[in-house]
Amino acid sequence: MRTLLALLLALLLAAPALAVNPDEVLADPVLEARARDISAELRCLVCQNESIDESNADLAREIRLIVRERLLAGDSDTQVIQYLVDRYGEYVLLKPVFAPHTLILWTAAPIVLLIGVGAIVLAARRKRATAAPEADELTADEQRALDELDSGKA
Repeated sequence: MRTLLALLLALLLAAPALAVNPDEVLADPVLEARARDISAELRCLVCQNESIDESNADLAREIRLIVRERLLAGDSDTQVIQYLVDRYGEYVLLKPVFAPHTLILWTAAPIVLLIGVGAIVLAARRKRATAAPEADELTADEQRALDELDSGKA
């Protein structure tokens, strides 16, 4: 039973590796490792939330082949990524770059969070300021009426 469980676990862990076809694998293990590292940083343009290393889409396969061709041609990792960005745009990157044109992408969430927290704090302060007087405090008319009731009982 444990052997079967171990085998099943190994198959589940190896599932992402099934996306790279055997005919794509480079003979040089160092270049293949570099290709895998680069592929993990690139988005599948069909699947959108998977790297090309995990995707079975035809376009992901084509991009994996381009990565390997560029590595065989002697390009550095940065040159390969830049080649793909030039060809497909920055959307191909799983992690967007921090640049002036992506500034809103990086700052929008924290700004919206700060605005939300500020609105909650402001609403709480306004509510506290407009709260009704304590229920224990009686107005002069209420106190007089209470005194009359007490004196009538005595």
